[in-house]
Amino acid sequence: MTRRILGLLGSAAIVAGAGAATAVADGLPVLGVDVGSTGVTVPGATARYVTLWSGRKSTVVARVRRHGGRIDRSRLLQGTFTIPAVAYDGSASGLSADGRVLVLIQPRLSFPRVRTSFAVLDARLLRVVKVLRLKGDFSFDAISPSGNRIYLIQYLSPRDATKYAVRAYDVGAGRLLPNPIVDPHEADEQMRGQPLSRAMSPDGRWAYTLYDGNGKTPFVHALDTSRATARCVDLDALKGNRYLWRLRLTVHSDGKQLAVRDGSETELVVNTKTFAVRKPSEPSATPAARQGSSLTWPWAAGASAIALAVAAAGLVVAARRHRRPALG
Repeated sequence: MTRRILGLLGSAAIVAGAGAATAVADGLPVLGVDVGSTGVTVPGATARYVTLWSGRKSTVVARVRRHGGRIDRSRLLQGTFTIPAVAYDGSASGLSADGRVLVLIQPRLSFPRVRTSFAVLDARLLRVVKVLRLKGDFSFDAISPSGNRIYLIQYLSPRDATKYAVRAYDVGAGRLLPNPIVDPHEADEQMRGQPLSRAMSPDGRWAYTLYDGNGKTPFVHALDTSRATARCVDLDALKGNRYLWRLRLTVHSDGKQLAVRDGSETELVVNTKTFAVRKPSEPSATPAARQGSSLTWPWAAGASAIALAVAAAGLVVAARRHRRPALG
């Protein structure tokens, strides 16, 4: 057992230093993107939720204080799950705005995959409410403020990960809604491209995702998670931009404006009510904003990861004494 604890401590230290790059991958169709160690939170919350692989097909999920890194609660889950990443900048999702529902995804080992699993947890108790096993290849996209709907990316081609549809899953009914979520203004246009960055509205209702456009016009996909509708906002001024990977989305603190930023410079501003796009009058201005990426921790990640590893070791011991049925 001493070796087991030392192994977990070493793994935690590596995870804390490596950031988003870990040995396993999130549900995105690319290996090497996992945000389990950096976790997910929502505006106004005092805690983050993180995951740590503990070996032998089990996962530790924990609620950790954002300030100080104290572990409030942790639980060992049978099965391998992680916090969902929703963009290549390391943006995370899966926690409902009301803080009651947490969704984890089975890590991706290859593309495509035949079946995708998600674990839906009571976020307060860290108790698994249900496990979703969907036929086909999906990644996580967003969750409604109350957690009653989960939005997924369904990959339509086994050879091209840029061909996909946005689907809604009704948690209460336990089924995928039959029709994909599309922009009614552009119903005939298929959404294509890679997700570069994500930002949420302050109330957790709108999920804004910057896509590269798959070599064509970059765009922002604005998903209304309460009403299951969407708008695609073309960013014509960014067409041909060779540095799209550097761009990040931020939402103004009042939720009325969405900024597309390159470092400290604002490239474009989107009105979140009308979806009109304009260039900023003061490119160097830095308004109060909520960052879309979840990679910056407000507390010491290394110390908290080690503490989580210790908790994981204890949970593994307890699990060996009292076996639980596997979740999948």
